Amino acid sequence: MNEISISASIVTYNDGEKVLRCVKSLEKYTLKYPLKIYVFDNGSADNTVSLLKENTTAEIYENNKNLGFGAAHNLALQKPLGVYHFVINPDIEINDDVISDMVDYFEDNRDVVMAMPKILNLDGTEQKLPKEKPTFRRLFLGRLSKKIRGAYVWADREINSPTEIEFCSGCFFCIKTDVFEQEKGFDERFFMYLEDADLALRSKKYGKVMILPQFSVTHKWERTSAKSIKYLLIHTVSCLKFLAKRS
Repeated sequence: MNEISISASIVTYNDGEKVLRCVKSLEKYTLKYPLKIYVFDNGSADNTVSLLKENTTAEIYENNKNLGFGAAHNLALQKPLGVYHFVINPDIEINDDVISDMVDYFEDNRDVVMAMPKILNLDGTEQKLPKEKPTFRRLFLGRLSKKIRGAYVWADREINSPTEIEFCSGCFFCIKTDVFEQEKGFDERFFMYLEDADLALRSKKYGKVMILPQFSVTHKWERTSAKSIKYLLIHTVSCLKFLAKRS
């Protein structure tokens, strides 16, 4: 293995089988660089913790309540991290050494501080995730207008080469650890949603934020805020906090 060390954090909440598949895929395919995986469980009531402890080498930390996405990921800042740090959702799976490939890209492009790969659905099609800076128009009117939403996520744009973006999705990205530490991680005022956009925009003062379409991961995207009133309200509150912070 190469001397460059890397780390990853995963936050779970009742995601037992999904996070087990995620971690095992990371362990199986990350071969070139040593990878330290931290899993922070937000008070799951299922068998998440026992599954991971019995079947993986990841370090598992149990929170006694649901701290939210950003606050739980920030616990990684209290642990030894690698030169590069990956933030990964429990519903992500990889089938090649995308972790090492992305690290190689960072090493060859020192002006890049944060990047995400192409995110794929289970059927191999691309998930069109936000890439522009969130605005009131994009966040709220985009729910009503396909045209506005399409511009926000570049729905009609084919990305075939590394491209600068404003917004790295929190489902899977890599960030230089010194930047992550300098910015003190995610803004914990966001319980869930938009903390990834906020971190990406703060990181841009150190260098480029990119999408790297030559690399890909699979994401079992459930769009909970589109299906649940509870999560829609959480999403709405985060949108308002984001706009207030950025106004």
